[in-house]
Amino acid sequence: MLDARSPLAVEIMDANPHAYEALVVGGDTPALARELLGAVRPEQLLSGPAASPVAGFAMLAGLWLWHDGLDECHRIVKESPANDAAANDAAANDAAGTFSFWHAIMHRREGDFSNSKYWYARAPGHPVLAILAAQAGALVNQAPSDKQLLRLIASGWNPNAFVDLIESVRENETDPREPLAVQLQRLEWTALWAYCARP
Repeated sequence: MLDARSPLAVEIMDANPHAYEALVVGGDTPALARELLGAVRPEQLLSGPAASPVAGFAMLAGLWLWHDGLDECHRIVKESPANDAAANDAAANDAAGTFSFWHAIMHRREGDFSNSKYWYARAPGHPVLAILAAQAGALVNQAPSDKQLLRLIASGWNPNAFVDLIESVRENETDPREPLAVQLQRLEWTALWAYCARP
């Protein structure tokens, strides 16, 4: 559902052809990210109305992640309007799960793997997990047989197994699973962003 993006969102996502290729990033937010996103408001990201009032904030957090702005993403997910919503409201629970999902990805990309798992655990049963289970299987099944890769999809999408894969690939720069890990990372981001962008 990336076709719901506004022209500005398309421009932001396409600005760097190598965006979101690094599995783990560190250091300051890249200048390009600040230039592209510094003045963007959530309501500017879609060509039509968002699924909820907080969806735009979730998409903005994701765009900061896309361009390696971990600090900015973290600030958005921590200060999310979803945090103020009533916990017994279904829409509030969905929003909180979505922000937890972005929070998990952000910590994984900074290399804080245990914290990433903590935040994934706060998004159990998120609808994007089913999407990932369906789409990641095709990628994983094309790879040479590997127990760690099979853990990713053995019982649906396993985000903790993905964190473990990223951690092990990161420790070995010549790991042949690195290109697949990047593909899966981009698939995860795209599925979650599209979920936020749904009408």
